[in-house]
Amino acid sequence: MVRGLADIGAEGVLLAGAGRAILLQIADPRVGHGVAEHSNFAERPMDRLRATMTYVYAVVYGSEDQLKAVRRSVNRAHAPVRRGPDSTSSGYSAFDAESQLWVVATLYDTAVTVYEQVHGPLDDGDADRIYREYARIGTALQLPADSWPADRAAFAAYWDSRVRGLQPDDKAVRVARDLLYPAGGPQLLRLAMPLARFLTAGLLPDHVRAGFGFEWGPARARRFERTMRMVGRLYPRLPQRIRHWPRDYYLGQLGAAPKGGNA
Repeated sequence: MVRGLADIGAEGVLLAGAGRAILLQIADPRVGHGVAEHSNFAERPMDRLRATMTYVYAVVYGSEDQLKAVRRSVNRAHAPVRRGPDSTSSGYSAFDAESQLWVVATLYDTAVTVYEQVHGPLDDGDADRIYREYARIGTALQLPADSWPADRAAFAAYWDSRVRGLQPDDKAVRVARDLLYPAGGPQLLRLAMPLARFLTAGLLPDHVRAGFGFEWGPARARRFERTMRMVGRLYPRLPQRIRHWPRDYYLGQLGAAPKGGNA
């Protein structure tokens, strides 16, 4: 039986890649400058994660009414995130198709990267189906359907080209510091941040990791590999209700149980 996005998307371990996805997003100045000038990571560090995950879970598992409600919320949040080009910025818009494509691409690539680190490689049939279905994360907003690369090979070419050109600027580095070294927020969050920083650094491409100023080397790389092997042994043994708790929690905030996709 070929598995799809609904079969893997509920796995809570995918949240281990949240930092990676966000840092890759903001390394693109069209996204990073908008976040730097219209977001408040420092004061409310969990809000972006909550908003993103609620949207993703609503697309994959929610009812049509849930999706409409979340889509309206996302569009309201995006509406003021725009700026024309000037001497200090090339400008940005949260409704820009290229920016939306990049954001969805980082979510897709991160989800697959973390899933395969923990569960092992997907076979081609599963990987193809998951890739096709992930396009809806973007097209449920404004991303034109034909903007999503046609297949995994086309995506790999797009991804490699985009990642090679990433170089975090000062604004992106400041946002990353606000995210990874929160001054406020729940005590539990602050206690978890050393692990979150370590996983984020380990999952990033080498030059992007260096651009954000992470210290890294062979010893840390070996520790990261040991950590992921341990997670791969332990996580799949957890009860499904624990593995899927984030999905159920975020959808519960929208007032209904998730539909389908029980792996």
